[in-house]
Amino acid sequence: MSELPILIIGGAGKTGARVNALLRASGTPTRPVSRSTPVPFDWTRPETWPAAFAGVSMAYVTYQPDLAVEGASDAIAEVGRLARENGLERVVLLSGRGEPGAQRAEAALQQSGVPWTIVRASWFDQNFSEGYLLDGVLAGEVALPAGAVPEPFIDVDDIAEVAVAARHASKVYEVTGPRALTFAQAVAKIAAAVGRPVRYRQVAPEDFAAGMQPHAPTEVIELMLELFTVVLDGRNSDVAHGVEQALGRPARDFSDYARRTAATGVWRA
Repeated sequence: MSELPILIIGGAGKTGARVNALLRASGTPTRPVSRSTPVPFDWTRPETWPAAFAGVSMAYVTYQPDLAVEGASDAIAEVGRLARENGLERVVLLSGRGEPGAQRAEAALQQSGVPWTIVRASWFDQNFSEGYLLDGVLAGEVALPAGAVPEPFIDVDDIAEVAVAARHASKVYEVTGPRALTFAQAVAKIAAAVGRPVRYRQVAPEDFAAGMQPHAPTEVIELMLELFTVVLDGRNSDVAHGVEQALGRPARDFSDYARRTAATGVWRA
C-alpha cells in the first residue's frame, strides 16, 4: 500500500469526517481538506485545487453544495484531470440518486481517464441530527414540501464504510437503507426514540421557500426545492444493495439510527 496520504475533499463533512476517522484508525495517512485547512481546498476557488492533489495516493470527493447545481460537472471533470495528472490510483466520488446533475458529474469523472469508484447515496439519516432538519426536530415539528413518497434513508456511517472498503475501480455502489420510509414515518420513529412529540407537517413549496429565505441564499433554496419537488417523486423509492455488496452485511436500519442518536442527547429539546 502507498505511504502517500489519501485526500479527503470535505474532510469536516458528514461523510468526509467519518472516512477520515476510519482511515486514520486503520493507520492510513490522510489529508482532509476544506477552506480552512493548512492545505486549503475551496470549490469556489479553483486555484486552490492543484496543491491539494499533489503528493496523494487516492481521493475521496464530496462536492458542495450538491452535484445537482450548475457547474458541478465541470468542477468534477477538472478534479479528474488533476487526479490523472498526479497519478492517483483512484478517485471515489460521493453522488446522489436520481439527480440529473449528479449523473452528469459522474460521467465527467468516468470520462476523465482516472480510475474511479462512485458511491451513489439516498437521503442521509443524519440530516435529522447533523443537518438542516435538526432545528425542526428540536422544535417538535419538521415541515417540508414532501408528501407520502417513501425514501430509503441511508446512515452516513454506512456510506463512510463503503467508501473505505470499496476496492473495485469502475464500479457504482448504489447505497440505501434496508427499507423505505416517508418523511412522516421517519419523524414518527424519531419521536418514539426521544420519547416526546415530534410531528411532520407537509407544506407548500412556496411556503417552504419563504421560510428559508432569511436563512439561506437563493441558490440553496432553489436546490432544496428541486430535491423535494423533483427528485423526491418516487424515482428513488426502491431499496438498493450497495452496502451489502461492499461490506457483506445489511445496511443499518433507520430505527437503529434513531435510537442510537437519541441516546446521545442531541435531540433533547
